[in-house]
Amino acid sequence: MKTDAEIQKDVMDELKWEPILNATEIGVAVSNGVVTLSGYVDTFHKKSAAENAAWRVKGVTAVAEELEVRLPFDARLTDVEVAEKVAHTVKWHTVIPDENIKIKVTDGWVTLEGEVHWNFQKESVFNAIRTLSGVKGVSNYIVVKPKVDTTLVKDNIRKALERNADLEAANIKVETMGNKVILKGTAHSWKERRAVETAVWSAPGVVAIDDQLVIA
Repeated sequence: MKTDAEIQKDVMDELKWEPILNATEIGVAVSNGVVTLSGYVDTFHKKSAAENAAWRVKGVTAVAEELEVRLPFDARLTDVEVAEKVAHTVKWHTVIPDENIKIKVTDGWVTLEGEVHWNFQKESVFNAIRTLSGVKGVSNYIVVKPKVDTTLVKDNIRKALERNADLEAANIKVETMGNKVILKGTAHSWKERRAVETAVWSAPGVVAIDDQLVIA
């Protein structure tokens, strides 16, 4: 088991390794494996990158992300301007059904609502707008409503896990409850656990995951 001091050092090193971040702007505290990130960054993209960097470190059990986005003066936009940029980005993204997406902006914070058929479409909306200037944060309330036969979900997921060279599929049990997937068993690391979740989200029909995998 790594000590909190070791985890703190590794997280700080990982932040330095992330090219878009200035690690000196971000404070790192660790207690019982829980990492708290504090400080200020000038884009929401950097805020997300810092959180992802912390999760990549072995031994991290949770991340409390308390970073604040403070836009430089020349990057500040009105909510109308941000909403127009977001709407334009969504409209011209090839995999996003823009007619099903509702956009609201309050003080630079973007709220997304609507319906899509695939989870990757929901994630694509988030990834497309999180790097836009003027965006301070994103609440993604888009709902995944599949149009496929969900009885095939379990078999499709099992096959996908078996095809993935980075996963020990034999250690993972897949159960379904309607459109919800329940994962049980063991993973070797947080990275492997997230890889399992990614594989599951790629299956059409999945609207929720109950990840009960244990890191062993």
